[in-house]
Amino acid sequence: MKGSGLIVALDLPSRDEALSLCDRLEGACDFFKVGLELFISEGPRIINDLRERNLKVFLDLKLHDIPNQVANSCRRIVGLGVDMFTLHTQGGREMMSLAREAALSEADKLGLAPPKILGVTVLTSLSEPDLIELGRTTSLQEEVVTLARLAKESGLSGLVASPFEIYKIKKVVDDEMLIVTPGIRLSGEEKDDQKRSMGPKEAVASGATHLVVGRPIIKADDPLKKAKEILKIMEGAKA
Repeated sequence: MKGSGLIVALDLPSRDEALSLCDRLEGACDFFKVGLELFISEGPRIINDLRERNLKVFLDLKLHDIPNQVANSCRRIVGLGVDMFTLHTQGGREMMSLAREAALSEADKLGLAPPKILGVTVLTSLSEPDLIELGRTTSLQEEVVTLARLAKESGLSGLVASPFEIYKIKKVVDDEMLIVTPGIRLSGEEKDDQKRSMGPKEAVASGATHLVVGRPIIKADDPLKKAKEILKIMEGAKA
């Protein structure tokens, strides 16, 4: 369903498996996430494969390095023609600002629409005790809000965050900022390694603009049926 806000994570090891899933979801889903595993396995050709099928691509590599390295990487990503990509907000203001400038400059040079740049706040696999172990002295929510504000001031297009923090995030960013939420699970489903997950209805009601769903669809006996079930819940939450 075009424009539904559902992004299916192609968290699979091979091109054949990823494209097979896209085929099974044809007509229901047109936006797919390519993460580290698939990109390292198949390289840029998987992006080309998806674009040739007129599918939208979210490249989720979570860039985090010195500003110059990230800026140059952003230029190469723009050339791939993706619709969205991620970097870590913990890379800091200079890294995010240079990334944005590089992406805009390269898009203008190539005559392409600039991709949306999303800042990852705190991974949904982390909990409050994990942050304490990492030496953080602020609460998890305070950490997310601080990073969200920094991403906004650095000119990013959106954020990747748990639905549990969206209410507070919306107090420091404007309505134009995308909020992409991973780790979505339906009632009764295994949470796997997700520690701050929520259902699709609750996530959309909280203000998420896009939901990223991987394993619940990939592992389903009937992925298309599962995707349609999630889409129906999302539509109901928007009504």
